[in-house]
Amino acid sequence: MVFPPLDLAKARILVTNDDGINAPGLVSLYEVARALSDDVWVVAPEANQSGAAHSLSLSKPLRAREVSEGKWAVDGTPTDCVLFGVRHLLSEQPPTLVLSGINRGTNLADDVTYSGTIAAAMEGCLLGIRSIAMSQAYKHPDPVKWQTGEHHGAEVVRRVLAVEWSREALINVNFPDVDASDVTGMEITRQGQRGFGGHIVERLDPRATPYYWINYTPTERDLVPGTDIEAIRRGAISINPLHLDLTHETMRRRLRDAFTRK
Repeated sequence: MVFPPLDLAKARILVTNDDGINAPGLVSLYEVARALSDDVWVVAPEANQSGAAHSLSLSKPLRAREVSEGKWAVDGTPTDCVLFGVRHLLSEQPPTLVLSGINRGTNLADDVTYSGTIAAAMEGCLLGIRSIAMSQAYKHPDPVKWQTGEHHGAEVVRRVLAVEWSREALINVNFPDVDASDVTGMEITRQGQRGFGGHIVERLDPRATPYYWINYTPTERDLVPGTDIEAIRRGAISINPLHLDLTHETMRRRLRDAFTRK
């Protein structure tokens, strides 16, 4: 099953993120969306939801407020925001494209399992909507080069939408930490691998009771050609199609044979 061609001039675009309604990357993504269509809606978390992954708010009600015309803040996760936008706010005319980001920092390799940015695109995909997640690489304490994603984002979307698109796929786009004019190209990549590399920081509150911070500092393994990590390090835009079906086919076949063997 594939999506038919999409006329971007008539597209209804839902923009979301995981960094929150006031994030500068959301402003950049809105500009990307407006370069593609006049029908753009924003539904984003009220507060930062980085690391929320594909989580739903099931044990508390959601509250939403209209920030301005066509722009809403929801006190929930990125997944909540997409559901609110598609199944409630725009239920009579659902969006034809979901754009998530532009995230502050990359979503490469193992990051995709933690990322709220990716999760929003996953939810869009599950709802039968073409969905693209976008993230911008940067190095602390240098300023984030938002103009890179803003400059190249619309062209990436146009080119991605020009091909037949599986209904079980979403697209993970990462922009390198270089100026827009220094981008070395757009590359179709596969998901790389890197370890957690962080540690748990212990502190004491005023009553001498310990509490803990997770210091998430992922490491990088070998920069294997063709991976998202390697492309970003060379200054290229990484375009990585992700699949909703997490089944490992080789292992499935091995297990099937083992369990059917007499």
